[in-house]
Amino acid sequence: MRARTLVLPLVAGIFAVTAACDSETTMQPEPQNEASVLASTGEDLMAQAMSSGDFTGNFIVSANSNFIRRNLAGLVSGMGGTILFQHEPTGFALIGGISGEAADQLASTNGVNLVEPETMVELESQIMAEADAAVLSDGAILNDNPAGAFFFARQWHLNAISAPQVWESGQTGSADITVAILDTGIDYTHLDLQGLVDLDRSVSFLPQDDAFVQQFFPGAHPIADLNFHGTHVAATVSSNALAAAGVTSKTTLVGVKVCNVEGRCPTGAVLAGMLYAADAGADVINMSLGGLFLKSANPGFVSLINNVANYVRQQGALLTIAAGNSAVDLNRNLIPQEDGSDFRAPSLFASYCNATGVFCVSATGPEAAGGINGPWLNVDAVAPYTNFGSAVNAAAPGGAAAPVWAACSRFSLQIPQCQTGFFVIGVSGTSMAAPHAAGVAALIKANNPGFNSAQLGRALERSADRIDGNGRSPFYGQGRINAARAVGL
Repeated sequence: MRARTLVLPLVAGIFAVTAACDSETTMQPEPQNEASVLASTGEDLMAQAMSSGDFTGNFIVSANSNFIRRNLAGLVSGMGGTILFQHEPTGFALIGGISGEAADQLASTNGVNLVEPETMVELESQIMAEADAAVLSDGAILNDNPAGAFFFARQWHLNAISAPQVWESGQTGSADITVAILDTGIDYTHLDLQGLVDLDRSVSFLPQDDAFVQQFFPGAHPIADLNFHGTHVAATVSSNALAAAGVTSKTTLVGVKVCNVEGRCPTGAVLAGMLYAADAGADVINMSLGGLFLKSANPGFVSLINNVANYVRQQGALLTIAAGNSAVDLNRNLIPQEDGSDFRAPSLFASYCNATGVFCVSATGPEAAGGINGPWLNVDAVAPYTNFGSAVNAAAPGGAAAPVWAACSRFSLQIPQCQTGFFVIGVSGTSMAAPHAAGVAALIKANNPGFNSAQLGRALERSADRIDGNGRSPFYGQGRINAARAVGL
């Protein structure tokens, strides 16, 4: 069989949830030590992944488009397998139900470039299981004044990008602009998100998660967010601003569920989700997820990712990507270890920040906070967890001494408290930085509907505040995004 690529988690969200209560219950799973994993040999990586259940049993296929169109169905059917997703323009397919021997046979077939076991990456490393409930009336949603949100006083991150100035000018986004959220789903019933999610275009690529949705919430749409991550990300982009404000309040959201209730994301589902969102007309696609892998082990997987990213760009969609939370120097392949030293990996590919034509976002956050409503010290400080390097296009608020606040899913099985009302949670990570950039991109697109993805990306960079001098910075890229400047204020 062709060489198998192990995708390792970028840990694109460090979660810190605080609550106004007498006692605080926390659960903090040990984060995975990526440095020790990457120091292993390829064989060790494979054995570890197989034993820990990182392979889903499905296979990712890259082939020429004619093979996908003419030959794949018959060949896979003859092997007793099923095509779960296929995309002729890119030659990508995801198949299930075949054996390793059948995968070997498929990999040796003329017209096939790559056959890889589908792997999982994870979203989070830590969760504190408390949240704050908003006291909301049952009145009509009025989202022309996001600064009037119940919890806006604690949303330092929106002030950091000058979002209130944009709202005061009457710009709160346009329903004609779509941002696709590739994540754990979206709670479309939360008052901050009601009416903003296009359920007709929303889709899940996780059949097992779909079954869980129907088991616990019969009749709910498959994108119901059983985790919480996707809802927080979505509401940062666009929110009705009853509990907490988002960068915009009118932008249309499309949920593309590619990560499950545990925050685990099959790589084939992610690639399928990217292609689906582009073909569904998304203007911006936010991906607060990713992984690191040894690109020297299989350059074919790099080619596949770049092929998918190029197709998305050609369809006009801008991919906003979380840089990751492992404090990795992506230029020098340096990964910090627990003893304070750095491990130099032989060759790393950050999916998806190293893909061509994407917009990679690092994180900033306050160095200190005087309280939940501030004051905050140096909100533009580099977040200590953020990955960095020349792949970074710009920085955005991700949280440090103070988290980013947004809606919590009322479908959440991870934080059941959120099922009991309209809660917000405070979360920190580059997962939170990327949707700030996606929201600003939506504002730019609303003013410039003819912009393609490259023009959107350049507009985000040109309007960013230069925090670290006038040149490109490995931590800030071209600067920290500024919503006001982005719309010409």
